[in-house]
Amino acid sequence: YDEQKNWLGVAPRSEVHAKGLWHQTFQCWIVSLEEQVPKLLLQLRHPDKDLFPDLLDISCAGHLSAGETVLEGARELEEELGLSVAFEALIPCGVFAEEDLISDHLIDREYCHVFIYRCDQALKSYVLQPDEVTGLFTVSVVDFKQLIRGEREEIAATGYKRGMNGEYIDVNWPITVQ
Repeated sequence: YDEQKNWLGVAPRSEVHAKGLWHQTFQCWIVSLEEQVPKLLLQLRHPDKDLFPDLLDISCAGHLSAGETVLEGARELEEELGLSVAFEALIPCGVFAEEDLISDHLIDREYCHVFIYRCDQALKSYVLQPDEVTGLFTVSVVDFKQLIRGEREEIAATGYKRGMNGEYIDVNWPITVQ
């Protein structure tokens, strides 16, 4: 796509990021009401990812393949987290243009289709895609909002990550904005 979201053609992911070509993504923030406190689910990205490896990120996200609609992008929930969710159950938040100039050879320009989904299941009942997600954490929505606004420098994230032998280790981490 170009800057006005006009279709230009098809390119592999590596070329899209190397040349900074605009592309579409599906993103879903999962919210729970654990203990009656709204919490966000964050995934720990696999250390081998080309973008933001080994960092906490949005609950679920992925590129839309050529010819794929945002409805089909909801497959990311099942692929990454093992959640089978009807597209109609997602709350749409809009489409947002995002540019991340990571390096001279890594430029991410996305039209992000953003959704919210409520899921109150236990963290360890999610089924993680091993080559994408290496852990799951929750943060208080109120705390997260304060962090993003710059009102706090650090908040607590509680969850687990996959250890060296594939076992899951409970972790409490302080998180900051990067």
